[in-house]
Amino acid sequence: MDDSLTPDLEAAGGINQALIHRFELLAKHAEESGAEGILFTCSAFGPAIEAAAAVVRVPTLKPNEAMFLEALQLCAKLGRPGRIGMISTFAASVESMRDELSTLAQQQGIEFTLDVECPAGALAALRDGHAQEHDRLVNAAAKRFSTHDVVMLGQFSTSHMRAPLEAETGRPVLSSPDSAVRLLKRAVEQNQ
Repeated sequence: MDDSLTPDLEAAGGINQALIHRFELLAKHAEESGAEGILFTCSAFGPAIEAAAAVVRVPTLKPNEAMFLEALQLCAKLGRPGRIGMISTFAASVESMRDELSTLAQQQGIEFTLDVECPAGALAALRDGHAQEHDRLVNAAAKRFSTHDVVMLGQFSTSHMRAPLEAETGRPVLSSPDSAVRLLKRAVEQNQ
């Protein structure tokens, strides 16, 4: 675990070569240590994760890739452009997630609209040890998506709210860890 990556990204103002190199080293270390698959867990590092995946032989996933694929599959079944809602507590990750989702949708020929809510103060509350305030802010943001076809939780730190938010919105709610574990398990089995 390298918990300095997110602060270093914020300080750098974006992905740079030094961050990409760190991701490559992390992936190589994981592979050399016997990992059969790698899942990175911060959605703001898409290009660095792609670079890391290119230097190892084991399946390597971006944190939201599987969730995005599941959301698009749900949209594809509608016969119209799907309406996706996304809650992101880390605003710096939204642009890269939007780009990644758009690229996957274009590759599959799926049309969608994306609405994003970034509940102000949620991440700070979590960092300060106020998990209940974090959850309250995320729950309030989710209410906006009760008419959307699917809701995505943009950070692993919100995944524990999947079931309560499904009950609150009446919509399917996807979380990155749940989707990623399903996809990574299939990828590892196919890679053996």
